[in-house]
Amino acid sequence: MLSVFARGAVGPDCMDWLRAIADAAAAAIATARAFERIAELSRRLEQENEYLREEVTRAGAFGELIGRGPALEALARQIDLVAPTDAAVLILVESGRGKELVAREVHRRSDRSARPLIKVNCAAVPRELYESEFFGHARGAFTGALRDRAGRFELADGGTLFLDEVGEIPPELQAKLLRVLQEGELERVGEERTRQVDVRLIAATNRDLRAEAEAGRFRQDLYFRLSVFPIELPPLRRRVEDIPVLAEHFLALAARKLGRPKPRLTLADAQRLQRYRWPGNVRELQHVIERAVILAEGGRLVIELPADPSAASPQPRPAPPRDHDDRVLTDAEVRRLEADNIRAALRRAAGKVSGPGGAAELLGIRPTTLASRIKSLGL
Repeated sequence: MLSVFARGAVGPDCMDWLRAIADAAAAAIATARAFERIAELSRRLEQENEYLREEVTRAGAFGELIGRGPALEALARQIDLVAPTDAAVLILVESGRGKELVAREVHRRSDRSARPLIKVNCAAVPRELYESEFFGHARGAFTGALRDRAGRFELADGGTLFLDEVGEIPPELQAKLLRVLQEGELERVGEERTRQVDVRLIAATNRDLRAEAEAGRFRQDLYFRLSVFPIELPPLRRRVEDIPVLAEHFLALAARKLGRPKPRLTLADAQRLQRYRWPGNVRELQHVIERAVILAEGGRLVIELPADPSAASPQPRPAPPRDHDDRVLTDAEVRRLEADNIRAALRRAAGKVSGPGGAAELLGIRPTTLASRIKSLGL
């Protein structure tokens, strides 16, 4: 093109210009493609975030607590009551991952939600570092203290501090923890300056802290301070109606994590999951579902459940007296035995007929069948 306009041969200088222009054009094209890729990744990330928000919203109306059953509704009502206050909350739970979700929900619905939620696993802190972890330290306070460090209470100032496994705190630190909770004051290790903190405390434990306090292994005054508003997180076996919803939620998460199409959860799969007692609670369910997605073939889930520990070692029933082995009971005696058995089940279930822990579940029959027998026996 240059030779046409110049009406002569293109010289070395023109070639240098052409190379410079070509390099600039190539760089511009590469930059444009990079911006297009960044824009595409941003759109994909936004879509994934929106998808996860929709999943949580669709699964239940309790924030990150997934489910629709009455046990979760009661839990949500408790959270709504205590969240707007500054009262200390003690979460009582067997095991699993639900306690952190409850703490997060209490914080999210509180007036402190704009400030941080700081988490401490008390069972993971070395005994000699508890005081430094909680209250911080000054430079040179001990070997290895190379700089000033704020403790977890200072980091949570204005927000919420979540102490998981609070029963693991050693007795010598419990008095100092109580002082911070009562007076809102602390001193860093190796420092005399008193600092003011404003912290809302949420604690969680799988221990019976009341029994620990009565046995002298946990300070009673600290226990009363922590348990202003106890919240019991029901185990998964008492939330049977939530298991299919949770399973669908974990299916979507596992499929997306593994980059696979989401398998279908059949009614038979859901019923099998509901029959298992889940000693590991929600965390165990999540792991079982993720494994099922990995093993899935042709979109069909392969759910592997361990033997139910509650059924693994059944207690031997006492043998009936030999005198009655051959005795035949009359119809009236059979009805009286059945009535006594139903009364015992109703007492054990505190009068509850249906639902988890109800008399029908204890007897292994349908609630409608139990209601019919109660009516026929005149109970």
